Amino acid sequence: MPEKVLIPGGAGFVGSSLAIALKTRHPDWEITCFDNLRRRGSELNLPRFKSLGIQFVHGDVRSPSDLDPSAFEVDTILDCSAEPSVLAGFSSPQYVLQTNLLGTINLLELARQVRARLLFLSTSRVYPIQALKSLNLKELPTRFELAPDQSLPGASAEGISEAFALQGARSLYGTTKLASELLIEEYRDAYGLPAIINRCGVLTGPWQMGKVDQGVFVLWVAAHYFGKPLSYIGFGGTGKQVRDLLHVDDLLQLVDYQLDHFSELDGSVFNVGGGTANSLSLLETTHLCQEITGKRIEIRSVLEERPGDMPVFITDSAKVIQQTGWKPMKAPLTTLQEIYDWIVQNEETLRTVLL
Repeated sequence: MPEKVLIPGGAGFVGSSLAIALKTRHPDWEITCFDNLRRRGSELNLPRFKSLGIQFVHGDVRSPSDLDPSAFEVDTILDCSAEPSVLAGFSSPQYVLQTNLLGTINLLELARQVRARLLFLSTSRVYPIQALKSLNLKELPTRFELAPDQSLPGASAEGISEAFALQGARSLYGTTKLASELLIEEYRDAYGLPAIINRCGVLTGPWQMGKVDQGVFVLWVAAHYFGKPLSYIGFGGTGKQVRDLLHVDDLLQLVDYQLDHFSELDGSVFNVGGGTANSLSLLETTHLCQEITGKRIEIRSVLEERPGDMPVFITDSAKVIQQTGWKPMKAPLTTLQEIYDWIVQNEETLRTVLL
């Protein structure tokens, strides 16, 4: 049956990428993107929606009146709405709290009233910072790496699994997403609302308007392309801090599968990321950017750490891989090359957005 899908945060990077890909795969689906267009560059997606017949509603998840159930006929809510910056929680907590937490409440009420199912994009940031910073590491020439011997359950050389303990502070951003997860579980129990939660790691790819606080891999490629300086911040200022990255096209493969197998996956919470095979340090990212762009830029060393930062985070996605057969397919070099090609093709438009 054709799906009627509402995507809050639909003009953002992840929301727009999923909307366009799902509409391309399923032309008979009715897809509506809902967004307040607050993030610079999100308006660039509106012509892309129009060309594919994707509906767009300008609204704000913080406002219940913008989510009036009488205005929406929806089978599935694919929630991509969030203020995704950890740093924003230290500078503008009200917006983070209201968007990420109040927004979830309003969307849950919409889902309850129209009897829609919910696929919620959460974050690896639900895991507490100090516990992650206490993990045993090895220092290699170009990166820090998780040691094989870890004392905390849920941590291994393969990364962080869903069994990692949740006690402790995790940033306001992470807290709002974890609180949203708990609310979703309550709505599942009280109202029978079908829901799946994906705790996503670092998502990236073309059409991400990367900044220092969110979208670091796009930021790195763009800085090399446009010749702008960068900084290795914290952890010795050497750029050895590591994240795994997941191309948004790989997330699409999983989301499409989950939408098709919703009933059997209902109630699941999954860690979703690139894993060890798709991880990079900033230093390694620099080397790849030099290879792709043929350019070298100034990169400063800053010893002071940013609030909420950690030297290593790797997603252990074994649970979702085992239950769905999904796995990431795009390697980091391929992902960075695609980002570079996108910047080259849209240089004049992106120059004012990415810099």
